[in-house]
Amino acid sequence: MPQRIEQIKHWLETELQADIHSFTPASNDASFRRYFRVVFNNTVAAQAAGLPFIIMDAPLEKEAIAPFVYLASRLEATGIHVPYIYAVNEASGFIMMSDLGNTAYLSLLNSKLNSESGSERADKLYADAMSALVIMQLGMSQFIQKQTIELADYDASRLKAEMHLLPDWYIKVHCQQKINAAEQAVLDQAMRRLIESAQEQPQVFVHRDYHSRNLMFYEEHNPGVIDFQDAVIGPITYDLVSLLRDSYIAWPDDKVYAWVEQYRQMLLREELLETDNKEHFIRWFDWMGIQRQLKVVGIFCRLNYRDGKSNYLNDIPQTLDYLFKVCARYSEFEALLQLLTRLDNEKRVESH
Repeated sequence: MPQRIEQIKHWLETELQADIHSFTPASNDASFRRYFRVVFNNTVAAQAAGLPFIIMDAPLEKEAIAPFVYLASRLEATGIHVPYIYAVNEASGFIMMSDLGNTAYLSLLNSKLNSESGSERADKLYADAMSALVIMQLGMSQFIQKQTIELADYDASRLKAEMHLLPDWYIKVHCQQKINAAEQAVLDQAMRRLIESAQEQPQVFVHRDYHSRNLMFYEEHNPGVIDFQDAVIGPITYDLVSLLRDSYIAWPDDKVYAWVEQYRQMLLREELLETDNKEHFIRWFDWMGIQRQLKVVGIFCRLNYRDGKSNYLNDIPQTLDYLFKVCARYSEFEALLQLLTRLDNEKRVESH
């Protein structure tokens, strides 16, 4: 880590002729990327001295920076508020970009969660986020249709591989359990149903991590959007699930489904949906949520046991709660619910 910091500073001072005033950690994320906030004494990259920049550090053996650079320019062209890239050191894995601040949606939403007066503000924040999402899906579709953008498909193999993180890391490692052939069949059948539901949806640009930690609040041009480098072409409800069934904050179901309907109406107005079927859209949303949360529980466990990021274990109960509630609404996932409930109960007993 100290060596990487020295490499960044050397790049800034020699190649960009920067006079560094301050250099401090900005944030870590769930990947191997790190971020630093830097302020210069002199004018750098056509911006006045004294204003902060963000430096992304993406070790080449772990992370690629090309997708971030590639997507940033295209998202910016759609009107989405993303970081502006001033300089890139592709050989070392460094990017200097504009600073979208440190006021993430999560910090604001947490203060509004149990406040009646804050409900209207939360509605506005989510309305802005959903509007930006529609703009992103609509704008990026032009690049997709013209084949001027290259993105992987969120295909069956990718969806299935993500869901297998649950048995690989949650069941086997976290719960230290083995499942029998009948239970494996339950998982396999659930995965097939979830993949079919995902694939029957309109396929659009998918950010993949469109949630409260990756949306930055702005009074104008809200929100700022970050962490989009893993984007794919996939189901139209995926980013909506990331936003509204966020692992870091939970809202009452009546609010969630009101926002879902608000978003569905936006899609209908922009003709991103071919048919007006509310019940079908809610099922898409719910089932997409099951797929994502199966993946997320596995990821949180992997982040702890493989990467030493234990704080993510604190977010597993909320994610499991989503899974239990949604599975309980659909008879197709009754057996999956029973399996997940058993594993959770046994883990709780073991913990005590």
